[in-house]
Formats: sequence, C-alpha cells, structure tokens
Amino acid sequence: MKEQIRQRAFDLGFDGCRFTTAQPPAHAKEFQRWLSARRHGEMAYLERNAAKRVNPELVLAGARSVITLAASYGEADPACSPGFSRPVQSNNDENHSRSPSQVHPVTGIIARYARFADYHDILGPKLKELAAFVDRLGGRETRSLWYVDTGPLLERDLAERAGLGFIGKHTNLISRTHGNWIFLSEIITTAALDPDPSEKNHCGSCSRCLEACPTAAITAPFQLDARRCISYLTIELKGSIPIELRRAIGTRIYGCDDCLAVCPWNRFAREGSIMKSRARPDLDQASLLELLELNDAGFKTKFAGTPVLRTKRRGLLRNVCVALGNAGDASALPGLTRAAADPDAIISEHARWAIDEIEARVGFMSASTLS
Repeated sequence: MKEQIRQRAFDLGFDGCRFTTAQPPAHAKEFQRWLSARRHGEMAYLERNAAKRVNPELVLAGARSVITLAASYGEADPACSPGFSRPVQSNNDENHSRSPSQVHPVTGIIARYARFADYHDILGPKLKELAAFVDRLGGRETRSLWYVDTGPLLERDLAERAGLGFIGKHTNLISRTHGNWIFLSEIITTAALDPDPSEKNHCGSCSRCLEACPTAAITAPFQLDARRCISYLTIELKGSIPIELRRAIGTRIYGCDDCLAVCPWNRFAREGSIMKSRARPDLDQASLLELLELNDAGFKTKFAGTPVLRTKRRGLLRNVCVALGNAGDASALPGLTRAAADPDAIISEHARWAIDEIEARVGFMSASTLS
C-alpha cells in the first residue's frame, strides 16, 4: 500500500513522499516553550491550536500515520539560484542629482516562493486526490485529512521524522535532494502504514544561515524569534513595523530568502514538476514606484492568484514605503507624499517615515558636497 501511495504521489507531481506515525512530534515541548516565550508574535492561531499541533490524534481521531510530501520550487540551473537578497544599492545615492527620467526604477524583493501562483491552490487539488486514493486503498473504515501549510501540525518535525529532510539551524526543513526550496504538505490518516527511517541533521559546523539573517532573528542554532524575522514583519504582522527593524528590511517587500539562499545544500536543488509552469516572472522585478500607486482594485488585479494577496493592499504598501525609504531615492518623494495622505493610517505613517529617511540622506549628501 505504501509503494502504491508513493507512486501515486510521484505521478501527481510531488518530488518527495515519506511516511511516519501519528505519534506526538519530538519537539512538542520545545514548541510549547517557544509559545510561552511569546516568540510567535501576533500569530495567535499557533497558540489557539497548540494542543492539536503536539497531538495529531486531536486533529483526526484514530490517526495512525502521516504521509509527508514535498514539492520543489527550485530552479533547473543552480547558477541561477539567488544568493542574499539584494542590499540597498549604494549607487542609489547618485540618483539624487538626476531627474526622475534618468533614474533606474528601484525594485522590491519578493520571496521566491511567492513568485509563483499560490501553492495552496496548486497543491490542494492534488492532495485531495491523493487522500481519496489512500481512503480507497485502505477500505471503508479509512479516513484521511490533507493539509498544505494550513493544518494544526508541526509539519517540519513530522517531515524530519519521516525522512523527508532535516531541520536546519534556520529552523526550516532542508532536503538533501532538493535543498531549501520546497513546499511541505501532509495527509494524516487512520490507515496503518509502516514508517520510513527518520533523517538526521547534516548542518555540521556550518553557520551561514545565522550570519545571513539581516535582523538577527535566528538567535541561536535552531532558535528563531519570529518577531524579528522579515517574513513575519512583512507578511504576518498586520500593524506597524518596529522602527528599529525597518532599515534592516532593505528593499524586501514580501518575505525574505536570505537564510535559505546561503545554505550549501542548495547545490542539490532541482526544478519541481508541479511548480515550474506556475512561475510569475513579472514579480521578479517589482517596481516600487508602480506598486506605491496601486489602489485596492489594482492590488487585487496585480497579485491575483499569488500568495502576496495575503498582505492586502495596506500591508504591501506599508512594506513598499519602508523599502523606498531604505533605497533613499529622491525620485520616490512625490509618490510617498501622496501615500502620506492615504486614508489608511498604517500606510501614511510608513510613508512619512520613508520621506524622513530620504530627506535626511539628501540633506547629508548636500552638506557633504558643500563641505
């Protein structure tokens, strides 16, 4: 039955399929301590369903097995793999003396996974089909539930126990055959399936991910303070971004790949069969000035069918304002002035911060020139 399920998963396009038990995850206590330390920030849903996350039987009564699946969103040519997210370019300072028509457009960085159609929409139907296949194989009494990054499961813990990969020092799952660029999903089932061997950690003495984090959110190996993570700040956080962290965000406007991109296991990254046809190359170079002008309808049209919709217009424009402030390009001042009058208080506050940042830099440069 296991091999039939695995083959069906591969036929559906998944790049990995492994099996484990529905026993509580090994790091349940660490997860509970992490919550107690409030390192999850405003992600209240993690606390609300914490009991289920540490006990899969509360998710599905009678659960005996978990099928863990991976779908790669890597690139075919490792040479094309991005390294660190672009830092703010120093040559932007030269733009202050140029007219807007002479200035190259400042672009924002969107995390690689979000430069595809929304993986929930892509993987969901395939998981539904695979779960139905499991139920048919298991017989009338078999029940299965599927999740793609939405269920109350400690999915990285379960994936490591199933041998799908190992949890790196950045707290993400790393596959020895696909690197860091993978989506995880699960099917929890009442079917009894023999577990696969677990994966052991292969980080060794490497600490590149800790060194790469722009905000020092990885406080120690295998320890993440989500409240400092740029992915949290630009996606999960709904209110104002802490002022002390804004400059470190650079021109990232949706998520951050830095800790993933520097991992040496990415040399094994492969192009995934499911995702490769769903890329959104128009999001590789997102003009910040164009994004700043989006109204609600324009935002929904621009990002239809992508994960970026999750931030809503206010979240994205908040991030765009921070990115423009960090880029320091004086040509952004007219657009930021309009944004400062936006009826949304979050957008207007971040726009004013960006204006202050740019004007301070322009003033400093002018003073330096005169001296």
